Amino acid sequence: MLSTKDFKNGVAIIIDGQIHLIIWFQHHKPGKGGAVMRTKLKNLATGSIVEKTFRAGTKFEAAHLIKKKMEYIYREGTSLVFMDSKTYEQVNLNTSQIGEGIRFLKENVTIELLTHKGRILGVELPITVSLKVTRTESGLKGDRATSGTKPATLETGAIIQVPLFINTGDIVKLDTRTGEYLERA
Repeated sequence: MLSTKDFKNGVAIIIDGQIHLIIWFQHHKPGKGGAVMRTKLKNLATGSIVEKTFRAGTKFEAAHLIKKKMEYIYREGTSLVFMDSKTYEQVNLNTSQIGEGIRFLKENVTIELLTHKGRILGVELPITVSLKVTRTESGLKGDRATSGTKPATLETGAIIQVPLFINTGDIVKLDTRTGEYLERA
C-alpha cells in the first residue's frame, strides 16, 4: 500500500480498478482544514489525463509495472511489430496503444513496453529523437525581427515547427512528449 507521502512522478497506483501513473503532484496546506495532495494522473487504459485531489494520508494499492526494452521493426497495416533483442520474441501493438508518439517512431528505435500482470498497457518512447527533415520552405532572408518558425515535414511524416535556419536534409532533435524542436543534431 502506498500513501500520499510516497507520491513521486512515475509511480503507478490503482484507483477504482484502473491503473494511473502520477505525472505531477503537489502537497497543499490550505489555511483552513487538513492538508491535501493535488495530482495529475494518466489513466494507462485510456491515455486520458485527469486532475484529482486527495486528503493527506490516503492509502492506495501500488501497481507494479514491468518495463521491457523492445525494438520497433516495421509496420503491418494498423499494427506495429516490436521485437525483444535478447529473446527475439515479437509483439504486435495497435497504433492506438502508442498514442501521439507514433508520429516520431522510426524503425530500429528502442522503446519500453509497459506491462502489468502480463497485460500490455502501452509504450514509453525515448524522450528525444533525431529525425531528418524531408521538406521545408526556405526561410526569408532578413526576417529576423522575431524568432520565427516554419513548418517542416520529417522522415516519419510528422510536421513540426522549426526555426527559419533549418533546411531540407538537416537532422533535428525533438522532444517526443511535446513534439517541439530542441536543436539541430
